[in-house]
Amino acid sequence: MDHDAEGEPEEKRGFVFPSALTVLAVVTVAVWILAFVVPSGVYRRNADGNPIQGTYHRESAPGDFTHRLGELFLSPVNGLYGVRDAATGQVTPDASGALYGSAGVFLFVLAIGAFITVVFAAGALDRGIERLAHRLRARGALLIAAVMTVFSLLGTVEGFAEETLGFYGLIVPLMLALGYDRMVATGTIILGAGVGVLASTVNPFATGVASSAADVSLGDGIALRFAMWVVLTAVTIGYVVRYAHRVRADPGRSLVGFRPGDRELAAAAVEPPELTGLHKAVLAVVVLVFAFMIFSVIPWASALTGDADATPYAWELGWSFAQLAALFIAAAVLVGLVARLGEQRLSATIVQGAADFIAPALVIVLARGITVIMNNSKIIDTVLHSIEGAVSGTPAALFGVMVYVVNLPLAFLIPSTSGHATLAMPILAPLADFAGVSRAVVVTAWQAASGWMNLWVPTTAVVMGGVALAKVGYDKYLRFVWPLLAILAVLICGFVALGAAVT
Repeated sequence: MDHDAEGEPEEKRGFVFPSALTVLAVVTVAVWILAFVVPSGVYRRNADGNPIQGTYHRESAPGDFTHRLGELFLSPVNGLYGVRDAATGQVTPDASGALYGSAGVFLFVLAIGAFITVVFAAGALDRGIERLAHRLRARGALLIAAVMTVFSLLGTVEGFAEETLGFYGLIVPLMLALGYDRMVATGTIILGAGVGVLASTVNPFATGVASSAADVSLGDGIALRFAMWVVLTAVTIGYVVRYAHRVRADPGRSLVGFRPGDRELAAAAVEPPELTGLHKAVLAVVVLVFAFMIFSVIPWASALTGDADATPYAWELGWSFAQLAALFIAAAVLVGLVARLGEQRLSATIVQGAADFIAPALVIVLARGITVIMNNSKIIDTVLHSIEGAVSGTPAALFGVMVYVVNLPLAFLIPSTSGHATLAMPILAPLADFAGVSRAVVVTAWQAASGWMNLWVPTTAVVMGGVALAKVGYDKYLRFVWPLLAILAVLICGFVALGAAVT
């Protein structure tokens, strides 16, 4: 799950990139200090609560030093369930008004963790992938395409990333048996799942968190993201297949060569057990749950008529994070019952799944706490105003590309997809209003930047762990992947420019 891309420690390095929680803790203190320096000010807002361009004016932030010290102390609490006072705009835990904290997304992440953990405990998803790989073992190109498509599909709907580390023991021997090298296996796994996460359609840890922070529906912009997923996945598969064909035709063109025993290792690719009836039933439930999730969040009237203000159809659900959290909790129980895990094991697995996902959930809370500090010190609008001039008059297409480019260094500095989204969206989303662009395009550009960086940066365990398991050097992997990165960057810019121009 690409819920948090954190550093992979290496014995040879003296410096280990800090965890996402540590980075955000440092950023929290830094932003709190900057709030004493940056002038405070506000925009007037329309009926929807969006800033009105050209109405920025200076306005002092309330409270003395002691008051602000208390806000720093309470920032994680406010990040979870802080309430924004309708009269003052200040966020505190005991105010009366609208929820500003990330409690809904927090519970949603824990529910997703419980569901995914129960699915893997049932042994259906990994067994299904193993069966698919083995069945296509005699057809090299088809095997690569099928595995990458499955990984990409899982990446785009539920952030499948870290789970891929368990498949190297299966995929590497299969690729070697087909006459490919270890880089083919590495590209199949890392790039397959990675391009899916890059072009997330409803991935809760990328699209979901960013949509919540941008105050748009998870279904907004899904058509653009789906088209992007189809094209980018096809291009990535073609890139890996082309390299695989070249290596099998001329092994001397391999970027990594062949290690002693590679041919013998291929014999270890034994046939996995057949899927049982329970496994098939669990897989059917998983497919139905994600299909229903997609159905429940899409604004069908707007999507089918092209009118953003169209009256929703009677059968539209319009679900958000509260309903989706309940859906995945219920689905976790359903999968456990179908898989016959038993009451004790099912209960323990649900608790363990939520516990495993507490880290990304806390990252969201800390990032939201930073936004609370900026809100209460009234510097969010000041930051917006400082770049309002750069956005004003900018062609919509260029604005979409600018959002993508700006987020590339941010994705490196904040090694957490969820934290990056929660921190950046409150500033980036209103910029879309100034530029006359849909906020959903900003979400798409942001997640594409985050996903593109996570295909190669050394701060992600998916990349560093993958090249270590496949026994290919990180430098060799960079040499392999950089032409594809350039191609994907151009395509991404084209998609976000088109999306911005159309909206």
